[in-house]
Amino acid sequence: MPPPPDTAVPAPPSTRVRRFTRAERWVHRATAALMGVCVATAACLYLPEFAELVGRRELVVRIHEWAGLLLPVPVLAGLASRALRADLGRLNRFGPHDRTWLREAMRRRKGPAGKFNAGQKLYASWLAGATLVMLGTGLLMWFTHLTPLMWRTSATFVHDWLALTLGVVIAGHVGMALADPESRTGLRTGTVDRDWASEQHDLWRP
Repeated sequence: MPPPPDTAVPAPPSTRVRRFTRAERWVHRATAALMGVCVATAACLYLPEFAELVGRRELVVRIHEWAGLLLPVPVLAGLASRALRADLGRLNRFGPHDRTWLREAMRRRKGPAGKFNAGQKLYASWLAGATLVMLGTGLLMWFTHLTPLMWRTSATFVHDWLALTLGVVIAGHVGMALADPESRTGLRTGTVDRDWASEQHDLWRP
């Protein structure tokens, strides 16, 4: 029997929950784009096959330098967003459930996780530290007349090997993202499926 016309019918609960705001998504996109430029230009500078294909080494060097200098800008600008500041706080806190998640991950099992799991927290912290080191060593290599030769040589060594490590780690990050379509949807649209959130981030209460 249909309800009377004046009876309100409750709306079905939404199957999607908000995970990221527009500001957070743009910070991620801008940072990823700048990091991609840094990685691509670095490959052109150090791999002969790419260097011969692209040519114009001086232009590639300048693009690499400016992309590296601009890399922290999206996050710094995004600090105006309360949601981004809250998520940075979550990424910076490591609790007992994160240690449990790591133990379970070593056994290839799913562990408890808040909005971000322990692997995401470690990746974000490592990437932030590596970016600062790359920026510092890059500046030492750029302003050659301000630093002794030993400093520049050491900075070049650290910069080159850390760049290689960054490339490997970022490739792993991209690979894991490709294996999780719902996670990519969250970064693209800002919302994720409620069941996915409950399964992958069971301690998160959106």
